[in-house]
Amino acid sequence: MCAGLIPNEASPKLRNGAPGGRLRAVKLLAFSDLHRDLDQAAELVQRSSGADAVIGAGDFASIHEGLEEAIKALSRIDVPTLVVPGNNETEDALRAACEGWEAATVLHGQGTEIDGTQFYGLGAGVPITPWDWSFDLDDQQAAERLADCPEDAVLVVHSPPKGHCDQSSAGDHLGSEAILEAIQTKRPRLAVCGHIHEAWGAESEVGPTKVINLGPSGRLIEV
Repeated sequence: MCAGLIPNEASPKLRNGAPGGRLRAVKLLAFSDLHRDLDQAAELVQRSSGADAVIGAGDFASIHEGLEEAIKALSRIDVPTLVVPGNNETEDALRAACEGWEAATVLHGQGTEIDGTQFYGLGAGVPITPWDWSFDLDDQQAAERLADCPEDAVLVVHSPPKGHCDQSSAGDHLGSEAILEAIQTKRPRLAVCGHIHEAWGAESEVGPTKVINLGPSGRLIEV
């Protein structure tokens, strides 16, 4: 296991009857940009019972407001849940809000493993946004935090890679060069993101890696 990975207490499970002892597929419920929507949080809780794991790709709060309420609403999820901070909440605030949520693991420049599948997460707005309240990283800082991402992991980022699932209503590509380079180098099996609201639901490919901008409605994905 590479540096920066956090062991998960759940032991890996094997695909029933699979030749060669291959690890079974993991069914994910993945979402982003909840932004204090407690009704949507309740729907995600209900849908989580059909998933092996849940991913929250940042922005649970709105400009640092409502984080605790949003996390409290989500904390009824009892399957393993991986969350990264968005640019609307800081890493420290998210870790504090999740302290009582036993199923949740906060990832920010770190990874973990669920049922034999490796996950790696990086939050924040990347590159730096125009807003002075935003929790951001520049591309160099992001590249340093992505260096330990293992190959063939599921990559959970708040910000999309440059040129993929990152187009604004004005047609500008607002994603991160560092995240794009990490996907090109590490070749994750899947990369999920949020951040650019106009691109919610967009899908793209970087080499063999599917990239999905999730949005708050949530997607069921099997990896």
